[in-house]
Amino acid sequence: MDRIIMHIDVNNAFLSWSAVYYLLKGSKIDIRNTYAVIGGDETKRTGIVLAKSNPAKKCGVVTGETLYSARKKCKGLKNYPMNYNFYKKMSNAFFNIIKKYTPDIEIASIDECYIDYTKVKGMYGVPLEFAKKLQKEINDKLKFTINIGIANNKLCAKMASDFEKPNKIHTLYKNEIKEKMWPLDVSELFTVGKKSSEKLKLLNINTIKDLALADPMRLYPFFKNQTTYYINIANGIDNSEVITEYREYKGISNEITLPYDIDNYNELEKYVLLLSEKVSLRLRKQNKYTQTIAIILKNNFFKRRTHQRKIKNATDSTDEIYKISMEILKEMWNDESIRLIGIRLDDLTEEKITQISLFKNIENTDKLDKTLDNLKNKYGSNIISKATNVYDKKM
Repeated sequence: MDRIIMHIDVNNAFLSWSAVYYLLKGSKIDIRNTYAVIGGDETKRTGIVLAKSNPAKKCGVVTGETLYSARKKCKGLKNYPMNYNFYKKMSNAFFNIIKKYTPDIEIASIDECYIDYTKVKGMYGVPLEFAKKLQKEINDKLKFTINIGIANNKLCAKMASDFEKPNKIHTLYKNEIKEKMWPLDVSELFTVGKKSSEKLKLLNINTIKDLALADPMRLYPFFKNQTTYYINIANGIDNSEVITEYREYKGISNEITLPYDIDNYNELEKYVLLLSEKVSLRLRKQNKYTQTIAIILKNNFFKRRTHQRKIKNATDSTDEIYKISMEILKEMWNDESIRLIGIRLDDLTEEKITQISLFKNIENTDKLDKTLDNLKNKYGSNIISKATNVYDKKM
């Protein structure tokens, strides 16, 4: 039986939730119908448009531009501050309604999630009818609208939910991919970033169909290990599971809020190394090994994404954690600006099972890690670091 996956996304979350907040406080004006934006402090790096109303959008205001630029386009534009505490309340209320129907929910960010409807289809019926019911319930109770994409996997569900907004429901089942997804511009394919889509267009790959039918050997010199991944997703292939993540993890994690938004892969690499050293040191202090490594990213619009990988050989090696973390980052990063990055180690074990033939120098690596740990414990964490051409001691 094919899986039924839904992607549920709040329409224009920050602006919608601020509108609900002001209406609850007695305002007679719904800012969704005015020239309004949600923006940051114009004296700091956050002085950009984070969300805009439809009237502001019609004036040409775009997400990510400066408030100064937006005001030049739209006379009478009013900027409303972020209200993160209220957003969290609305987000929790949104997810709690969904959790009434299924425990199989993966929270992708503060305003979107995936659910695996397969197991509860027998209880709630035809997916489209359930989606309509859920959409109405959230609008009636919480006073904002949502989009729902219905498909056989997460990728296609996400693509479907973005087809047309607001307050819409779309399907993108296996038999609909060629008709509904292939004609789209390749830049609209989820996880293909701006730089990658520009490279593809230079190769005369302009639509998702062009990518789906592309010769892997032609793409490999430009995209290396991402080649197969890109061709697969263009064909609507995605076997990833809906992963229910709990708030309290039994694993080890470290996150860094970056000093400024970073959209350069080489700069992000420096922080991955720093984080790898921090989490692996904590891991070794507990005399444990990890079997799952995850990268956490939050972009400059507060969208949080996590991508994880199970590994065959449990490890506590800084080098291994760093290497795998960089591979994960390369898979998931889509050229967006990042304001927070983290590494999480899960599935911890006290036993180390390693295929020695694959890691001939593992004993020497273990000894080096332990020597570095002893030096850091004695003289402080900044006394020494593994040599790398990307590490910047100024961090």
